[in-house]
Amino acid sequence: MAALSVWGLGPGGTPAAAAVACPSGVESDFNGDGIRDTAISDPEASDEGVPKSGAVHVVYGGGKGTLTLLQSSASVPGVPEAGDQFGYSLAVYDADLDGCSDLVVGNPFEDIGTVPDSGSVHVYYGSTKGLNAGGKAVKEFYQGSGKALGGGPETDDWVGYALAAGKTSGGAPYLIIGSPGESIGTVEDAGGFYYVSGTAQTVVFVTQDTDKAGAVPGVVEVDDRYGSALAATPTHFAVGTPGEALGTTTFAGGVAEFSHTLVSGYPKPIAGIAQDQAAVSGAEEVGDQFGAALAMVPYRPAGATSTTESLLAVGVPGEDLSTTVDAGAVQVFRLTATGFTEVAWIDQNTAGVEGEAEAGDFFGRRLAAVNTSPNTTSTGATTRLAIGVPGEEAEEEYPDKGGVLIVPLVGDPGASDSWVEPG
Repeated sequence: MAALSVWGLGPGGTPAAAAVACPSGVESDFNGDGIRDTAISDPEASDEGVPKSGAVHVVYGGGKGTLTLLQSSASVPGVPEAGDQFGYSLAVYDADLDGCSDLVVGNPFEDIGTVPDSGSVHVYYGSTKGLNAGGKAVKEFYQGSGKALGGGPETDDWVGYALAAGKTSGGAPYLIIGSPGESIGTVEDAGGFYYVSGTAQTVVFVTQDTDKAGAVPGVVEVDDRYGSALAATPTHFAVGTPGEALGTTTFAGGVAEFSHTLVSGYPKPIAGIAQDQAAVSGAEEVGDQFGAALAMVPYRPAGATSTTESLLAVGVPGEDLSTTVDAGAVQVFRLTATGFTEVAWIDQNTAGVEGEAEAGDFFGRRLAAVNTSPNTTSTGATTRLAIGVPGEEAEEEYPDKGGVLIVPLVGDPGASDSWVEPG
């Protein structure tokens, strides 16, 4: 599932035959052998000499081979074009509920016809023979009359810039597709997202003007970039709006919390989260970009008998810490069926946390999270958050070397943190 860089993986690698039918219960298992597989994005790879056309590498668990998906491959829709960045985003879920995981690949800079960077998304189906090998055609999502997303493609819509997918607590598959460059009427780059529900893959489009299932938090504004970041669990999902203006404070950012409950086919809005609220720490500032990155895991508090809540981490990479400009921070929220509560603020000045806040660190620019035991009481050992710090300067001779801080999502973030950096 991870979107990582990789070297040395070539095309081919037919996996060994797995089970007669795909088993259920194992995540990221594309060939149904009961062992997790890994998909690795390589969006700046050259395909047939075309720069930054992109590729996705698949490594089958248990040493059963590798596969590279390229747009020059006969079974992959489209053709490689410069700057497509095929694989810019990835998600994994069981779209058809056959027990084998399916791979979703975002291609946000794909040209649709003569429309540049409109974007598209592909779903590659798993099977006992491997990914995209079971005879089921690739499902394409892009804009156009009679196409899966309807509407019409526009320049720089960036369909597929962000993805989230999974299965709701009721067992229904869902796919969420961000389109942050979408213009709403005459409002440029307001953004929106597509919610694709069930095995029938029913599609609805949601913007900050949508009120089909209740008012969506916020209003449509220029440069909101609604849908730039997405995160989801079986009970909730969140949509980032890093360009959101709060009053006259531009690019302060915001996040919308939703339930997977469908009302008239649309997901139900729950709450908006931003730094201009009394329940949220910090103060809105120009360029904070609250919601530029999101990560979410299922959460079960002590004493609960089921997992109906979520923990949401929100990256604020442009956050200024006193006079330290763009040091960055992460805020963690507990999501319920009716709203949210802030439970943590994390930055590199937090007691016990590795490193030191510096100007231009952009702490929180990327996030990933995991709950290794979602059906038990959540602890700091089972809920972990990885925080990207791309501007970290390890030494004066290595500016912007970057690094990743891993912290618990429950309890003291400095109690069991660890630092990973190049070399």
